Amino acid sequence: MKISTALISVSNKIGITDFARDLSKLGIKILSTGGTAKLLRKNGIPVREVTEVTGFPEILDGRVKTLHPRIHAGILAKRDDKKHMETLTEHGIQQIDMIVCNLYPFEETIQKINVSIEEVIENIDIGGPTLIRAAAKNYRDVIIITDPKQYDDIIQSLKTKGDVDIAEREELAIKAFTHTAEYDAIISRYLREKWTNDILPEKMPIPLRKKQDMRYGENPHLKGSFYIIPPETNEPCITTAVQLQGKPLSYNNILDSDCAIETIKEFKEPTCVIIKHATPCGIASASTLLKAWRDAYATDTYSPFGGIVSFNRRIGKRVAEELKKLFLEVIIAPSFTRDALNIFQQKKNLRLLEVKKLDKYDERNRIQFRSVIGGMLAQERDITLISPREWRVVTKKKPTEEQLRSMEFAVRCVKHIKSNSVVFVKGTRTVGIGGGQTARVDATWIATKKGGENIKGSIMASDAFFPFRDAVDVAAEAGVEAIVQPGGSIRDEEVIKAADEHGIAMVFTGQRYFKH
Repeated sequence: MKISTALISVSNKIGITDFARDLSKLGIKILSTGGTAKLLRKNGIPVREVTEVTGFPEILDGRVKTLHPRIHAGILAKRDDKKHMETLTEHGIQQIDMIVCNLYPFEETIQKINVSIEEVIENIDIGGPTLIRAAAKNYRDVIIITDPKQYDDIIQSLKTKGDVDIAEREELAIKAFTHTAEYDAIISRYLREKWTNDILPEKMPIPLRKKQDMRYGENPHLKGSFYIIPPETNEPCITTAVQLQGKPLSYNNILDSDCAIETIKEFKEPTCVIIKHATPCGIASASTLLKAWRDAYATDTYSPFGGIVSFNRRIGKRVAEELKKLFLEVIIAPSFTRDALNIFQQKKNLRLLEVKKLDKYDERNRIQFRSVIGGMLAQERDITLISPREWRVVTKKKPTEEQLRSMEFAVRCVKHIKSNSVVFVKGTRTVGIGGGQTARVDATWIATKKGGENIKGSIMASDAFFPFRDAVDVAAEAGVEAIVQPGGSIRDEEVIKAADEHGIAMVFTGQRYFKH
């Protein structure tokens, strides 16, 4: 047995007793720190405490335990370096061939309600990361184990081969460095958010933890996986969603579901959002969820095929019966009644996502990330909406109070539609949506063609200013009565003149909502 001594110092003690017992049976001597040593000794496992090796007690309430040359020299000495080994002999230092270590539960601690900063700080591990990094650096000579899930494989290798081969040692070292890097990134992120208002710092380590593998990525020939940023957020979102039934979520399902969830957050009233290819194709708020669904679906009755639907209220029997009539990929809600679940179970492949608190969430994370090749973009979340009280009426005709309420609803809709985008609404339901176009007039033309007669008497919202009057002319011909847009074009006067010519009320919000 090449492995003669193992140092065990773990915060997460799951499985450690059985693992240490197996090591002991293989003739491996065990060193350990206070709490772990007591547990092993209690279970009849021979153990020598680190303090006996260092000749120095654990001090400062346990802040200093393993930080000692007799420990780290025993880990870092290169076994094939004659001078290193002579140094160990000269100072009577015992070599350590295995480190079993996981870290103080910082991530769990910061998720406690009303946790004090003192408790948080005391759960920043110092000795543990040092042990792990030292062992991982000297991976050829020292086995580093950081996860209880690794115990069984290590014991199997030791029993069958008497050692752990170099490929496995390399993999263990990679996992060890990943473990400490993630740990430090979580600490950095927490303290930055706690102590500063710097949401876009010069350096921003971002830990990523795999939540699931995808069958494939955006297309079948591409691999894909879904990662979360720990610690897991409390905000209702796709990463906190619980899948109740159906096939595993695909890469595209996750993108579409994220869009559906973020759009539904705009509205407090019972609301339905229908998503197709990461953009809304129907949105409606109503007195009941059933009416909201019917109004949203009426916007565009063919695009929802194979789409994603989100709601901000519990789904009951009547809504479930209507949804069952269509082919949908994913249905999202804060909860489902038992009757609704029974109805949906008849469609085994239909994915149901429960997103708790979606009907009563309070705060949102401040930053969102998007990847580009070789880097990341970061920006503040677009969660603000300039109050209609600050909007400016720019036409001769003034909007009515009812129209202003519809304008606010329309703006909340258009900000979630791919640019260039326009949306037409009546009351609190969409009747035409045009998005993802290279020209605003094209988006307007598409929305009016899809909306048809329903556009007459509607309110139009644009995510950005009109560069020309052409889109206003198209909307007027279709029967729009009022327009809300950010304003700010060099041709604003031309656009306002067009609205006046058509007898349309126009309001400037002063806030653009591009979505790329």
